[in-house]
Parts: sequence; C-alpha cells; structure tokens
Amino acid sequence: AMTPAAMAALMARALPEARGWSEAEFADLIQRNGAIVTGGANAFVIGQAIAGEAEIFMVATAPDARRQGHARRALQDFHAAAQSAGADRVILDVAADNSGAIALYQRAGYRQIAERKDHYARRDSPAISALILEKRL
Repeated sequence: AMTPAAMAALMARALPEARGWSEAEFADLIQRNGAIVTGGANAFVIGQAIAGEAEIFMVATAPDARRQGHARRALQDFHAAAQSAGADRVILDVAADNSGAIALYQRAGYRQIAERKDHYARRDSPAISALILEKRL
C-alpha cells in the first residue's frame, strides 16, 4: 500500500497545475470510514464507499508511466473494492478539458450525468467546467 507521503509526491508530479494535497490530507482521507485506495507507485485511485455509493476523489498517474494501463487497472480494483463494500454506483468529477482522463473513464464505463460550470480554476485561462461522471456497478 502507498504511504501518504508517496501519494502526495506522486500527485505533485501527476497534477502540477492543481493545488497539491499534503501528506496530512492523504493520511486523513485514508483513515476515513469506507476509504478505498488502489494502485501503486505508478498510479493510484483514492476514494470511499459509503451507503451504497462510491466516490473517487482522485486518480493520479506518474507522467513517465502514462498510457501503460496502470490507472485502468487501479480503477478496476477500485470498482471491485467498491462493489465488495456494497456500492452499486461510482461517481467522480473531471475537468472538461482533461481529454485523456475523460477517455479513460468512458472506456471504463462511465457516463456524464451533470456538469458544474467554472468549477476548476486555471492559472492562465478561464475556469473550466467539471463533468460529473457515473458508473453503475
């Protein structure tokens, strides 16, 4: 299992434009009721399953390990763990301009159910909508 420090370091490399989550924030998430963490050094998925519904907080893949199936496998493991925990659906949000992630989620069986306008701030450009995606398990 990945340590909170390793997760924070991987996030910083994977999502340099985002506000990084601290080691303490990852530690807090992992302690949560129903927390699910899958993956390893190249990619991880973190989320939780509570009351029949799972939510993915983050999918992060190391830049030098992209397009090798690491995130896809971590997602599959997350879905299996969520189902074992009694969830019948998974939700997540993704920036509308993140075409690589959107393609990954669509291939994994997610579909868009909603949109939040101007949800993600961007340093050098206007804010971007968040697409809310759902997968039925």
